[in-house]
Amino acid sequence: MKIAGELRAPRLFTAFPHRLIAVLESADRLADFGTLAAVANGLSAVVTFLHHLSRPPMHDQDILLNDPPCVVVNKPGGILVQSPPGIDSLVDQLRSYECRRLEMDPERVYIGVPHRLDRPVSGAIVFARTRKAANRLSEQFAGRLVGKEYWALVAGRVTPSQGVWRDEIRKLPGEARAEIVPADHPDGRIAVLHYVVQRYLEFGTWLRIRLETGRMHQIRVQAGARGFPILGDEQYGSDVGFGPQTDDWRARWIGLHARSLTFRHTKTREKLRVTAPVPEPWRQLLPEAAWQIKHESVFAQGDSTQR
Repeated sequence: MKIAGELRAPRLFTAFPHRLIAVLESADRLADFGTLAAVANGLSAVVTFLHHLSRPPMHDQDILLNDPPCVVVNKPGGILVQSPPGIDSLVDQLRSYECRRLEMDPERVYIGVPHRLDRPVSGAIVFARTRKAANRLSEQFAGRLVGKEYWALVAGRVTPSQGVWRDEIRKLPGEARAEIVPADHPDGRIAVLHYVVQRYLEFGTWLRIRLETGRMHQIRVQAGARGFPILGDEQYGSDVGFGPQTDDWRARWIGLHARSLTFRHTKTREKLRVTAPVPEPWRQLLPEAAWQIKHESVFAQGDSTQR
């Protein structure tokens, strides 16, 4: 499969710092301390550029919306949205994709992150290409103006067939975990989600979920606390695997998919709805007729983006 925006060899060196090339063409000046510093900086930039070229490629089919101010990506499970240096992330893969597509230096590619998805979760996530777009998207998320629908595969039979889960959730100090706490707990924050049962299945229940709030691990905590852990989510009570199996527990998937995002275009204010196709692990569990349902949200009347 051809990589989208594949870099052509004759243009490769146009992305190298001109300062480094000038220095290497003037070897007699290498004794100068300032020049040595320039060489070091230039080499660092080249290494960074080549590192981005060597990353696992992102393909055109991974891009759900390619608009000048923003881009929506279909995130696979098992990968961080952002990460420290040396650890692969979706931001790094997107930056590499942009480097190849635009033939630009990595330092010149801006990727704004107005929200995140948990590492084991798949689905739609939006990034900004400019600081102005990042600010406007962040304002929409902060104002709860973004419609977020998730699909979840959980153990057990969820009843009734639709409802609202309200809890107080707090992040556990010093841990990447959250828990439900009493309403009067000083660290508790209200967490609300709406769910509809899409189908009861042999292994449990397929839910469609709309988040009203966006707390840490919210869906995972609320489902697990009620005895309906998301498939593969050992952290919150699941005892079965989901998706690609790996010895690295950090790279494992869970049965939670960010199915769609609804937000306002950062320039035109047009309402955009972007739907993420389900990944292969879902297709292995559900018959084709089940996962190829209509894209319209069952929560359309309660979509806060219609304000």
